[in-house]
Amino acid sequence: MTGRLEGQHIIVTGGSRGIGAAIVEKSLAEGARISVIDIDTTAGLSLANGLEADRFVFAPGDIRSAADISAFHELAVANFGPVTGLVNNAGRNSYADPLKMTEIEWDEVFAVDLKAAWLCARAVLPAMIAARRGSIVNIASVHADQTYKGYFPYAAAKSGLVGLTRSLALEVGPNQVRVNAVSPGWTETFLVAEYLATQPPEMRKQVLAAHPMGRIAKPTEIANCAAFLLSDEASFVTGANWRVDGGLGARFAG
Repeated sequence: MTGRLEGQHIIVTGGSRGIGAAIVEKSLAEGARISVIDIDTTAGLSLANGLEADRFVFAPGDIRSAADISAFHELAVANFGPVTGLVNNAGRNSYADPLKMTEIEWDEVFAVDLKAAWLCARAVLPAMIAARRGSIVNIASVHADQTYKGYFPYAAAKSGLVGLTRSLALEVGPNQVRVNAVSPGWTETFLVAEYLATQPPEMRKQVLAAHPMGRIAKPTEIANCAAFLLSDEASFVTGANWRVDGGLGARFAG
């Protein structure tokens, strides 16, 4: 299907690579105009080089900063008009010892994985509420429900993001604005590759064996779900957390 995001203006945070880049490409294919903010300037400019300049804009920025978000939002609106969709995709992993982690390290994790989603939503919601139309998709994780030892406090941050999704959906639902979460499982991204590189070689085999489908996701498979939630086809879907994990969460361990 093509064209189901025709006429929409969608912001994607952290959209320069991985799941974010896949969402950008899928949304463009569906007819949207896309604005991307990412702290990785090199990756953002590289992505921009291969896309249509009249429907895509990239700007470097730090989503932990309300000032950066505000400046980016102004730029995005100046280019493509009011924002109709927001994908809070930017995130970071955390591998911390709960007894040794510092307050600063804790705050850095939550600033990216949770606070930034609220800051970005706060920027785009006034126009969505005024138009009585809009969709926010928060990219959470299966870690919101189940996690691994050594991932502290990533699961707490992603659980918070799912909670924010539900709470915000109730607040803006009367204005016909929808808020949903997508919780990917193992996906072929840089962050997953980075993690597996620190593990014994047999770890990847164990991961694949744990999946009922015998494989992990491609970023495009997460993007397909996000595109649906951004579209009018999901017009009565809000406050939900969509797990895209290949059935991983449906099985017992062992």
